Amino acid sequence: MSEDPKIPDDVWEQFARDTERDIRDSAPKEPSARAREVTERLRRQEARGELPEGWRTGPVRQQRKSRRGLWGVLGVAVAVVVAVVAVKPSLVPGDPFGAGTSEAASSPLPMETAAPTTAPGAVDAETPTLDDPFAGSPAKQWADGEGGIVVPEAKAVGGRSAAKVGQALKLTRKLLVESNLSPATLRGERPAAALALLDPRQGDVLDRLETGLRTPDKDHDPLSMFSRFDPAEVRLAGDVVKLRGRITVKAGEHASVAVHADYTFVYPVVRTDGTTEVTRTIVRRVLDVELPDPAKYRVTPGRLTVLRHDESAGNTSCDVYDGFLHPNFPSSQPTEPEPSGETRDPYDRSEDIGRAKDCGTVSRV
Repeated sequence: MSEDPKIPDDVWEQFARDTERDIRDSAPKEPSARAREVTERLRRQEARGELPEGWRTGPVRQQRKSRRGLWGVLGVAVAVVVAVVAVKPSLVPGDPFGAGTSEAASSPLPMETAAPTTAPGAVDAETPTLDDPFAGSPAKQWADGEGGIVVPEAKAVGGRSAAKVGQALKLTRKLLVESNLSPATLRGERPAAALALLDPRQGDVLDRLETGLRTPDKDHDPLSMFSRFDPAEVRLAGDVVKLRGRITVKAGEHASVAVHADYTFVYPVVRTDGTTEVTRTIVRRVLDVELPDPAKYRVTPGRLTVLRHDESAGNTSCDVYDGFLHPNFPSSQPTEPEPSGETRDPYDRSEDIGRAKDCGTVSRV
């Protein structure tokens, strides 16, 4: 642990020298014999009434002036200390002004490099607003938008070239962006750019997604791949979506490059009725895709084969299969039965996503 910060030595030394000098100058001194003689003579003259009234006021005024001089010097020294602290509050032990704490609470987290083992820590309970839609959320320290989807360095793996690995990573990143961050997708439009990244030869996946986009139901839910809100109901509060997660790559089967992605997206939203109440919906996605070798398998070059796409959403209506996320606002009266699932933290990415599939209550938004 580092030592407590201290006020610079040169400031304290100057303060000590000035204080010592002025105290020494203002300290009472033992009167000389001549001074004692004069004092005694003046006392006798005063007793005989030979001195004018108020003759003592001169020295009193001088004494007050001396004290003012001392406090003036002390004031200058204190002002120097205050100025130094104002420029750099961290010099005061304990950071009483809270500057360090505030900065730490809002500074971005480093990129995630391994699976988390616990949920994010608790944060101050603040109400989100249009000016600060991530207030009271651990996502306030998460990355903004697609800049937070960082792919690892493309290196050859298991006989797959670095170029092939790089291509697989680039396509996966684009799929995550188009599925979860594209304004058109979030507005509920058809995610054409995302669908174009998938191999049309993998008919079962594309068929389910296309059916879900046209006529969604429980077995054909486009939310399994895409984040979509009903534009007649809500819109994003601002233009920032927070996210956190990671991408890993390895050699896959079928002479392929296999990419695994695990990301949580946090969407702040408001109603479209003109009210300004802000809430958040949290969506976690786990995606496994491959880029097979078209020279060995019947696949479409440059298209991804989807092996897995799991989704878990927090703060959205349960058992509604219309293809949209439906955030719950604190001021809204519940119109559906209480969720039957367990209470869970939607920000907790340490558990397997399969355990969070049942509709339940969220502990925070």
